[in-house]
Amino acid sequence: MNTAETGIVGAETAAARSRFDVERIRGEFPALQQQVYGRPLVYLDNAATSQKPQRVIDRLANYYSTENSNVHRGVHFLSQTATDAYESARRSIAGFIGAESDHEVIFTRGTTEAINLVAASFGPLRIGRGDIVLVTEMEHHSNIVPWQLLCERVGARLGVVPISDGGEIIYEEYERMLSERVKLVAVAHVSNTLGTINPIEQMIEDAHGFGIPVLIDGAQAVPHMKVDVRRLNADFYCFSAHKMFGPTGIGILYARSRHLEEMPPYQGGGDMIDTVAFEGSTYNEPPHKFEAGTPNIAGAIGLGEAVEFMQEIGHDRIAAHETDLLAYATEQLSEIDGIRFYGQAANKASVVSFLVDDVHPYDAGTILDRLGIAVRTGHHCTQPLMGRFGISGTVRASFALYNTRADVDALVAGVRKVKEMFA
Repeated sequence: MNTAETGIVGAETAAARSRFDVERIRGEFPALQQQVYGRPLVYLDNAATSQKPQRVIDRLANYYSTENSNVHRGVHFLSQTATDAYESARRSIAGFIGAESDHEVIFTRGTTEAINLVAASFGPLRIGRGDIVLVTEMEHHSNIVPWQLLCERVGARLGVVPISDGGEIIYEEYERMLSERVKLVAVAHVSNTLGTINPIEQMIEDAHGFGIPVLIDGAQAVPHMKVDVRRLNADFYCFSAHKMFGPTGIGILYARSRHLEEMPPYQGGGDMIDTVAFEGSTYNEPPHKFEAGTPNIAGAIGLGEAVEFMQEIGHDRIAAHETDLLAYATEQLSEIDGIRFYGQAANKASVVSFLVDDVHPYDAGTILDRLGIAVRTGHHCTQPLMGRFGISGTVRASFALYNTRADVDALVAGVRKVKEMFA
């Protein structure tokens, strides 16, 4: 992972890396201690979801065991305890991403809902007939389809920035496509399939030169690097807890206060209201204006615990460790004849996508699974990107802070086994 981009903390020195105790960290993840098919689990599917440390699991159990109550408005002890924990998690997350205020942090079900919220609420305010929403060829489906739905409703269209054979945005094309007709740019910070780290700070600056707001899909970035939304100058930044060692079903929409003030509610119901009458209703202030109904209280509290876990380890150490794993995996896999890599950007996160000779990725993934190695196979919710490369899918190995060089060695041995079986 090249961490030179502004807004991302750089890799530490070799001395600092030596203080990264990966075996101790692995010991905190109960799922990693098991065997599958009689072999130790080698978990390399972190871009889909990460495993959870015991402290996050315990925090969820503690909420349900001793704090379980609905948040806000309750005057009894349990309600106030749950509310304090819920809002404390919001404050922790705001500090984690460098938000100016915790009122800019909206709890959602995940990155997908966060993007849909912006498309449904902010989109119609700014985007109309003949306008353009600009995305890139590497986007996840969840950063394509919501904009297509919006464009269909309002008569706008989708503009697609092309990428190079190496998996990088062709920046000259991005610059050329920016215009007064573009009303929103929506781009991944890190590609879930290629691992490409996009130059989003420069992309945001150039878009803002035309008065264009920018939404960043940060689902694959936040688990691996320090993100400072104010330094990046992002309008919207979205991410999910389950990819960063937290629970499923909870995520974050960061949005600038001025956008949240003008955006109408996304859903109606409890907690997002101020007053309700049959003649009309008035709405709560952000962030509660966008959190209708009983929220995922346990999930929010669990995410807060995951944030503390990552902060205690340190983004620098995480980035340095994963940089080493990416380099080692790329080097070792490159020695296998017939390997074809997809995503060879100069600035990459810890994702390796590849094919082996003419072996279908599902067949390769099935063989690896029987060896205890969990990888992801298929189009990775990036079908347009697969079309760009003329393939149906890849094998994807994605690394997290608890992976080791021994995991990489197991993957390489497994890929060699795949070759032998299809020779």
